[in-house]
Amino acid sequence: MTLIKSISGIRGTVGGPTGDTLNPLDIVKFVTAYVTFISKSKGQDGSGKIVVGRDARISGEMVKNVVCGTLMGCGYDVINIGLATTPTTELAVRMSGADGGIIITASHNPRQWNALKLLNSEGEFLDKEEGNEVLRLAEEEAFIYADVDHLGKYYEDDSFNQRHIQSVLALQLVDTESIQKAGFRVCVDAINSVGGIILPELLKALGVDYEILNSEPNGDFAHNPEPLEKNLQGIMSRMREGGFDLGIVVDPDVDRLAFICEDGTMFGEEYTLVSVADYVLSNTKETPIATVSNLSSTRALRDVTEKYGGCYSAAAVGEVNVTTKMKQVGAVIGGEGNGGVIYPASHYGRDALVGIALFLSSLAQKGMKVSELRKTFPNYFIAKNRIDLTPSTDVDAILEKVKEMFSDEQVNDIDGVKIDFPDKWVHLRKSNTEPIIRVYSEAHTMDEADALGKQIMAIVYKMQG
Repeated sequence: MTLIKSISGIRGTVGGPTGDTLNPLDIVKFVTAYVTFISKSKGQDGSGKIVVGRDARISGEMVKNVVCGTLMGCGYDVINIGLATTPTTELAVRMSGADGGIIITASHNPRQWNALKLLNSEGEFLDKEEGNEVLRLAEEEAFIYADVDHLGKYYEDDSFNQRHIQSVLALQLVDTESIQKAGFRVCVDAINSVGGIILPELLKALGVDYEILNSEPNGDFAHNPEPLEKNLQGIMSRMREGGFDLGIVVDPDVDRLAFICEDGTMFGEEYTLVSVADYVLSNTKETPIATVSNLSSTRALRDVTEKYGGCYSAAAVGEVNVTTKMKQVGAVIGGEGNGGVIYPASHYGRDALVGIALFLSSLAQKGMKVSELRKTFPNYFIAKNRIDLTPSTDVDAILEKVKEMFSDEQVNDIDGVKIDFPDKWVHLRKSNTEPIIRVYSEAHTMDEADALGKQIMAIVYKMQG
């Protein structure tokens, strides 16, 4: 296993069975490259302030110490906000007027992983051009550190969790009064990370009764932390025992959000964004209305958007691609089908707290059970497959041939090849790290979706000979 470098930062394992790929030397190099980029983009050398926040991973304390020390060595002041969600850290950059931010989290990856995610002065992820410049600077290693009289200072500020919650409560479409009157009781799986710190505070502020599973933020995840059905049998079982109106599941850095119905069945991670968007669109008066999700997300968002006379746009996979498209089209809501809700009225970042507050507002106003609400949306199923290729395979040539074969259909090639049929779609994306093509397909039944994916896979294997 090698260190994974991308435009959004670096990611790797800290010890463990796959070896040590995210070590202090790598951290120093990439943090220095990042602040070198920040300095150049400001048109000056060396000083300013950077926000640092982290999830509760076991390696988080070690990584945080190296990050903060490096920033100070580069002449930058550090605002350490401690254990904080990814959206909290994003907001903290903006609220504090910082020059950027570093989030220490490997999101939904297992416990031995950690990563550095890099933010600009708006608290948003670097775009492709900016990220590539950081990678170039890291390879160049032409670093200059501060002298003893110009070292950065270190500050701690634990106020941002509460400030984040207050910003959510202040959103116009968060109906705290209706939520309180509804008397909801919810069960939360906080997966032993920062959700166990901030979500109880949010729910208290909303007047919601709650029970928290895996609440201790010790980074020793009770199960695989990706919020997929196969990993959530504990909370699903607890929900089936009864007494709860809703189940809430987050990932370790609380930017992904999944719901569980009152009967213990999955609401569907793809439908987190769909349900929140439906509520936002139903309360949006200005026109034209626009929404955005990535190419691999459910068509249900398009259907819901068009129901309200709005216009749906698809973006390449990746949060920064979605937010860029949202700004271009003036989207009122957007995100990703993995449970990522991006609500510009709050900020341009996936935020589970915003998603929870808007979903509870919708539920309270409609007076429905969660399972009843789910039935109001178009029903789709997504199948996920992969095509294993030889290292010498020309993946781009294969994708071009697939595109030509289906030229009579609606084809989008901004990120791999997506073929839209009248009642289904299939999306092929090549991996940047291994010789595979990921195949996502959606239809009105799982059997249809899987059959479509397998049909395309057979075509590709035939091309390989």
